[in-house]
Amino acid sequence: MTTFVLVHGAWHGSWAWERVTPILLAAGARVVAPDLTLDRDVGLRHHVDEVVTAIDATAGEELVLVGHSYAGLVVRQAADRRPERVAHLVLVEGWAGPDGAGLAQLAPDWFMAAMRANAGDGWCVPAPAPESFGITEPGEARRLERRLRGQPLRTFTEATCLTGAVDRIPGTGVHCRPATFPFARFAAELGYRAIALDGPHDVMLTDPRSVADVLLSCTTTPATP
Repeated sequence: MTTFVLVHGAWHGSWAWERVTPILLAAGARVVAPDLTLDRDVGLRHHVDEVVTAIDATAGEELVLVGHSYAGLVVRQAADRRPERVAHLVLVEGWAGPDGAGLAQLAPDWFMAAMRANAGDGWCVPAPAPESFGITEPGEARRLERRLRGQPLRTFTEATCLTGAVDRIPGTGVHCRPATFPFARFAAELGYRAIALDGPHDVMLTDPRSVADVLLSCTTTPATP
């Protein structure tokens, strides 16, 4: 049986996968979707620790580790620490790079300037508007706005720490069209299989079936329709 560990991106929670999860369960998979801690003094390494804990708690024969957006950095570092447990990595519009490259190194200068300015003298970056994630339908936008949370600035400024073990794990990079950030290039530079989906950055909310189909295609265990 395949276990999917689904890790949400910045400002989100485990609810980000609530439309994908039932499809994976119906296909006979197990799903673990941790809620990353968004609190003062939390940085990238804390989120990596939380995902490693989730990995250690799984008992699936095959584990597929999935990260959306910022969590691309989290899942790659977690996989680097548990390479023997992870059969496949999937980045959904995921930030990713080599050792020492965190979001501050990968994102455009204007992005990090905006994050620091929005945090002011504090630790918390307030959530952007739903439109920033490509959610424009009024009802969906209001729903998303109510659920987004502030993100610790340290999660953006801490660099990754990789040994290279993660680079021996096969991977898939999902990038959406129209493109926002160079997620397709990040995946290509890692040698990952590239899959394009038409949709916004939060495509798992707008097109969960397509996202689930990609995830199921990354398993070696046949799924039950």
